[in-house]
Amino acid sequence: MVTRRHLLRSIAATAAVAAGGLPFAARATDPRPMVNGPVVVELFTSQGCSSCPAADKFLAELAGRGDVVALSFHVDYWNYMGWVDPFSRADNSARQRGYKTAMGLRYVYTPQMVIDGQAQAIGTERDTVDRLIGEAAARPHLPVELTQNGDTVSVALPARDQADVAVVWLAVFDRTHKTNVERGENTGRSIVNAHVVHTMVPIGKWTGQALQLTYTTDTLTPQRGAAIIVQKKGHGPILGAAMIRPPTS
Repeated sequence: MVTRRHLLRSIAATAAVAAGGLPFAARATDPRPMVNGPVVVELFTSQGCSSCPAADKFLAELAGRGDVVALSFHVDYWNYMGWVDPFSRADNSARQRGYKTAMGLRYVYTPQMVIDGQAQAIGTERDTVDRLIGEAAARPHLPVELTQNGDTVSVALPARDQADVAVVWLAVFDRTHKTNVERGENTGRSIVNAHVVHTMVPIGKWTGQALQLTYTTDTLTPQRGAAIIVQKKGHGPILGAAMIRPPTS
């Protein structure tokens, strides 16, 4: 498992409050309105689940859209069925259980899509997911500025009225994987998974003050991308997001 120390060789975080000197720092009186930004779609899936390949295909289609940050989280609770999903992580299962609690659901399941941290649906119900994405897209989103210069990535958030603490998450994902499943419910199938999250760590907190985060990482490769997600703590609504796509996607 990639540790936070390995992922981020160095992190420098500065809260910019009505001050200059930072290229992306927004002032406390920033008049810019909230804007419509990309909608985050999280698919909780497993290669050991026979219902998941159709949702995986749908997620791959969403990953090609410019107005969606599509991420695939492989859970580990299907691994006992005979096939150990090579991309499954206990942290992914824990994130899904967090949504279960926050949304008042009775159980976790696959394939599940969570839209902007506020709504969920079965990952194969395209019409429902499309409708939820449309509803989420109509809501204002926090502008997130994300730039990359070599192995240094900078994130900037403006000042806004914000009562709750929001967590700034960094998700590093692989562009695509093709796996020949040899056991379990999908025996003999060749499954393609897109935007597979292999690491997701909190890199800061946003409390409504202008904030700039700068970090250096060696994990961004031609086959990998990164997403920044600003989310209210406790698996709450996602306020804003941005993504650096893999160059070959």
